[in-house]
Parts: sequence; structure tokens; C-alpha cells
Amino acid sequence: MATFGTPAPRRRRARLFTGLAIGIVLLATVVGTVTAIGMARAGAEAAPTAAATPTASPSPTPTPTPLTPEEQLLAATADPAACAVSFAGDGIADDPMLQTQGLLYTGLPIPSREGLVFGGWYATPADAAALAIPGRINGSEPVVCTDRRVTLHAAWVSPEQNAAEAARIPILMYHQFTAKPEGESGWLRGNYAYIGDFDAHMSHIAAGGFYLPTWDELSAFIDGRLFLPNHSVIVTDDDADQTWFDLAAPVVDKYKVLTTSFMITAYRQDPAPSPYVLRRSHTHDMHQAGDNGKGRMVNWTADQIAADLETSAGVLGVKEVVAYPYGHYNDTAEQGVAQAGFEMARTIEPGYVTIGADKLALPVQRVNYGMGLDALIGMID
Repeated sequence: MATFGTPAPRRRRARLFTGLAIGIVLLATVVGTVTAIGMARAGAEAAPTAAATPTASPSPTPTPTPLTPEEQLLAATADPAACAVSFAGDGIADDPMLQTQGLLYTGLPIPSREGLVFGGWYATPADAAALAIPGRINGSEPVVCTDRRVTLHAAWVSPEQNAAEAARIPILMYHQFTAKPEGESGWLRGNYAYIGDFDAHMSHIAAGGFYLPTWDELSAFIDGRLFLPNHSVIVTDDDADQTWFDLAAPVVDKYKVLTTSFMITAYRQDPAPSPYVLRRSHTHDMHQAGDNGKGRMVNWTADQIAADLETSAGVLGVKEVVAYPYGHYNDTAEQGVAQAGFEMARTIEPGYVTIGADKLALPVQRVNYGMGLDALIGMID
């Protein structure tokens, strides 16, 4: 029957149209999706999100460089003349210390090293190696700094080298001074050195390159702990007479020679007349005769002697060494000196200080009137 089969073409066309529509829809969906993805990518590339923007990290706080020991010393003082002194050399572990530019060095260390003898502090390593006296630095030298700093260099010698030097250290003893070439009259005439001779003496010492030991150095030398050259000398004056201030001290200052003035502090307590003058004790009030005509130093008890020396030290601000009045001393005197905390005592007995000398009986080279330059050269050269 022909009529029964006629609808078939319509159904095929309908299915074809339906499939075609579905394909168009799917194609549009795919194209839209691809387009959206492309636009998203383009947008992302054109305008990065805030999360993708790099941010700068905060800079860490720098750690301050630690101050050196010298810088710490200088930072702790407001003194513009302060100088940080450092110590260098084999076996040296001494901490730096503050000194004052223009003033004499004070309290420089005397280090120890097993099997060796300290040879002193020097301005350069070459000076230290040569034990060069002109380059040796101690309390007779003013402090000179560069940029508020200076380094001192250590020298060492063997005990055999120290003994071979066989140093004999003269302690010169002056008393009063006179401007008269013919000298003074009276029984104390010999005590008065002519100032012209004294000037020649100090000029020779200054120009002759002599080493001028401090008292703590002399003590270490006696102990065998410090090397001193034979070309050394210590200059002292007894009594601190007015002529010492008026005539001699200007000469000392002129030639910059370290000297010691032994003062009787009951009689005068003047400040040092020159930076190159050390004030040391000639006792407080023992420069008088006792009942037997000899000095109080050999008449008083050890306790009395110690009390007098304590008073003197209180005035001077230092102990270290005392000069016996009239040169009188005995075992009791030595006991009193030691009891008061003094390490050394100077007599008027002639001689030279050597390694192992008695620290409480140091000998001297007495300078009398009429002793010119030749006489001095015979004592110290």
C-alpha cells in the first residue's frame, strides 16, 4: 500500500534537521568556550593580578662592628689628649691602656716570659730587635700618638745575655746648687754643685743617648726580670732645697732629663717644678738628729718609722723609694721602710746598682762641688 510508506522521508528530514541543530549548538558551545579561555588568558597577561605582583622584602638591620679594645678605651673617656697604647710582640698579652699625650708615660707593664728577660718597650719592631736605646720607651719619655693611638713593641733577651751585659747602674746624688763658679763657703761647701757644671752634666746625658730607668724598672732589673743597658743613669737630688727649684730644675726641663727629687715633706710640699721631676720621699720629719746625734731613722722604732713614711707618702701620693736622711740606716730602719710598703731605699754609700743588689741599701755616686764634666764621664760612661 503506497499510502502507508509516504511519511518516511519527512521523518528522515526531521532527524536530519534535529542532528544539524544539535551540531550547531555544540559547535557554538566549543567556540564560546575557546574564546572565553583565550580572553581570560589575554586578560591575565595584560593585567596581572595583585597576587602576582612581587613585593620588596624589608632590609635587615645591620649588625654593628664591635669596637676594638683601643676604641672601647677611647670611647669611655672625654679627654681629647687621651691616647690608647697597645703592646705587641712575642709572648705579649697585656691589654691596651690609656695614657695622656704630652705627659710622661706612667705605669708601663713589665711582662714576664718563661726562660727570658724582658728587654723593654720600643717604638718599632726594628728598635726592639736591636735593643736600640734611642727607640726604647719608658717613663722618661712623653707620650706621642697618631690618631690617638700608639703601639709599643717588646724585646726579650736570654738570662745569659742579661748577665753578660753586667750592667752597673749609677744613681747620681746632688744636693744644693750655686751660681758662683768659685762655690760657696762653709762646712757644706761640698754639697753645692756649680750650676754651670750641672748644665754640662745634663747636656752630656741628654746628648749622649743614655737610658734613664724609672724606679720600677730598677727594681725589676735587680730581680733579674728586666734588661738594662750599661749606658743607663739615674739622676737624683736630696732635700729639695730652694736652689734646686731656682737653678737646677730649669736645667732639667731644658734638657728633658728624668730626675728624682727626694723631699722632706714636713718642710716643703711643692708640686714638681718640671714634668721631668719625680717627687719621692726623704721622709716626713726624720731629717733630724736623735738623742745620740744620729738621724731619727736609726733612733726610732720600726712602727714610728713606718708611720712617718706613711705621712710622707700621703703627701707625695707615691711610695716606691725613700732616701735615708744623712744616709743613716740599720736593720730597724729597713724593717720600718718595708712595713710602710716602700720597696727600695737609697743610701749615701758609694757604688753601683747591679743585679741582685739589696733594694733597701741602694748605693750612689755623690756629686760634689768642683766635679766638672770629666768627673761625671768617669762615673757614668
